[in-house]
Amino acid sequence: MRLPTTHSREQHYPVSNVNIEPLNDNNFILFAARHYNAKLCASTSEFEEDISRIKYIRKLITRYQQSNILKERLILNHIIILNNVYDPEICCKILLFKLIDQAKYIKPFLIFLNVLPPRLFRVGDIDILDTDIIEMDQGIVEALRKI
Repeated sequence: MRLPTTHSREQHYPVSNVNIEPLNDNNFILFAARHYNAKLCASTSEFEEDISRIKYIRKLITRYQQSNILKERLILNHIIILNNVYDPEICCKILLFKLIDQAKYIKPFLIFLNVLPPRLFRVGDIDILDTDIIEMDQGIVEALRKI
């Protein structure tokens, strides 16, 4: 995949060493645990609860895809909580890895929260994920504009 030479968001999101660390099915839990920043959490059950938020987001997006019922505030709450326990770049990398098939539905939320970097590296089988080329669902964009 060839990258454009400039990005409007690039100046706000320099490439970090964390971004180039690979994320795949084999190292997902280790990756997620290593980057978990919840200072007040002392148990693995709290870590697992936070990781399960990805599953809840998937269910909410699937419900939207099937019935056009969007719980945008609930999805935002889950993403905000994940952003509180992970750096935004790591949170985006984890979400897009686990929800790559729903990327066009997740991207508007990440842009709304101003946390989406222009590129993510080594996400699953994708060496360079140029987030600018991910389409966005217009129904979600319109719902977020009303907030």
